[in-house]
Amino acid sequence: MSNELDILRRDFRGDIIEPGGADYETASRSVLVVGSPAYVLRPKSVADVQAAVTFANSAVLPLAVRGGGHAFAGFGTNEGGVVIDLSPLADVEVLDDSLVRIGGGATWGQVATALAPHRLAISSGDTRSVGVGGLTLSGGMGWKVRKHGLALDALVSAEVVTADGQLVRASEAENPDLFWAIRGGGGNFGIVTAFEFQAHPTTDVFFGRISFPAAEAATVLHGWAEYLRTAPAELTSIVELANPFAGGNAAPVEVRVAYDGDDPDLAAQAIDPIRRLGTVLDDNVALTAYPDVLVDGVVPPPGIALFTRSGFVEQASVPEVLRMLAEVGASERPPFLAVRSLGGAVSEVPSDATAYAHRSAELMVLTTIAGPKPVVDGARAGLDALWGRFAPHVSGAYANFLATATEADVAAVYPAATYDRLAAVKRQFDPGNLFSANHNVRPA
Repeated sequence: MSNELDILRRDFRGDIIEPGGADYETASRSVLVVGSPAYVLRPKSVADVQAAVTFANSAVLPLAVRGGGHAFAGFGTNEGGVVIDLSPLADVEVLDDSLVRIGGGATWGQVATALAPHRLAISSGDTRSVGVGGLTLSGGMGWKVRKHGLALDALVSAEVVTADGQLVRASEAENPDLFWAIRGGGGNFGIVTAFEFQAHPTTDVFFGRISFPAAEAATVLHGWAEYLRTAPAELTSIVELANPFAGGNAAPVEVRVAYDGDDPDLAAQAIDPIRRLGTVLDDNVALTAYPDVLVDGVVPPPGIALFTRSGFVEQASVPEVLRMLAEVGASERPPFLAVRSLGGAVSEVPSDATAYAHRSAELMVLTTIAGPKPVVDGARAGLDALWGRFAPHVSGAYANFLATATEADVAAVYPAATYDRLAAVKRQFDPGNLFSANHNVRPA
């Protein structure tokens, strides 16, 4: 180990943070998980990333790669291993009218702010501090998803440091199998040090929430889903119910909407059918600068844990799933429930065009429980029972909204044909499975 560490100190120009160091307490943890790595490495260049990968490989230490650090499963840290924290690599550069180069450690808040003066945007997540890398590599659902697709659908190319420390470029023309794999295959294949995205022109957007009484949940859910099936692609929406911080089963049903455009008449035509779904308690939809629709990520206080699970719903199963959600939301101690609208541009891409394979889903369902770890652990059995009820009607899972990484989770994220193809790419670029802190695809 001493020889490997000497080589690292010689070749690595970034920060090496070890236990006992001034920054270790914050550097050792991700947003949701406290870890105790032996080394946290903050590279200042691609060469630093290469040196860090070589060190982790030669020292035979577990490796975690951190972008924004929001992974519910805690992939951004570990115990006794190496963490490569990409946050210093966060440059955002507009290369021409709409091609944007983004460092692998940037967050979506940094991107939205940098692109705003150019009146450009990239369809991304909904939280400022979420990393570009983690979100993009597994999908990327946000407030422009129905009009502009997933974040990975705007990806043109990427620069990747592979397990042997080499820097390769992935695009439709160069290493196309790797390019296919990183669009949905997560961090299984290397460390992306730079992304190139095709941004789109943007205006301000109409954004906000429309609230209805909890007692009207069933009516609102069914009417909302039926309307979104034919609504303009510019409209993306999420329904949230049973919010534990707003009354649990008595909490209002909140329909969050984003209309991608600044024409008030067109926005009203798109949003008014939602307003007519029930008794409106509150409506704060207003014209908003796109960077301002991204929210600040909440860091749970010490001792508070989150457990999130997700699944996709095809059109035929929508009525039954929504019926169950309304029923669960009214139960005594429900989890926090959310339903995201998909379709639109997401469904226009063939299911085998990228490693994100859940293109035909109409909705995505999420459940979250929060509280002290013993409380969350105690509620897991009830949550498992709920998903057992969902099972005949919900399939797959979205990697970015999973708190675990079991074999069953991996099978849900990647259908069999997708997994087999990913495993072949994995064998080529990471035969030793160095990049295993993820929803892991093992080399074929």
